[in-house]
Amino acid sequence: MVALLRTITDIAKEFDVTTRTIRYYEELGLLSPQRTDAKKRIYTNSDYAKLKLIFRGKKYGFSLDEIKEMVLLFDKDRTGKKQLERTVAYGKLKMAEIDEKMRELQEIRDELETMHLDFTEKLNSLKGGSYIE
Repeated sequence: MVALLRTITDIAKEFDVTTRTIRYYEELGLLSPQRTDAKKRIYTNSDYAKLKLIFRGKKYGFSLDEIKEMVLLFDKDRTGKKQLERTVAYGKLKMAEIDEKMRELQEIRDELETMHLDFTEKLNSLKGGSYIE
């Protein structure tokens, strides 16, 4: 596979983020781009893959610390086993967290629906007729 080298501007455009965001991930140790003689950052296919994982992790609500642990595990274990084990564990926790949030939101919705029906009935009685939305 041919290594495709990208500049920070290329990467930022591709992921629709600012170059500052990319530099921030570098500061956190999530990325280690190569540098040209002129000190410009050059991103490899590996960096690109890490960024895809970072943005996927953010999309699913993982913290940057969790993302960092999952992303950097591959550098320590090239089989990917440790990375997958950690990702599965974090995924299980995240799904439980989402399930709890969904239960909470359903409770709020149910309460709101009850209030809405009560208020609609009260409005109907005040108007002396039926109020239809």
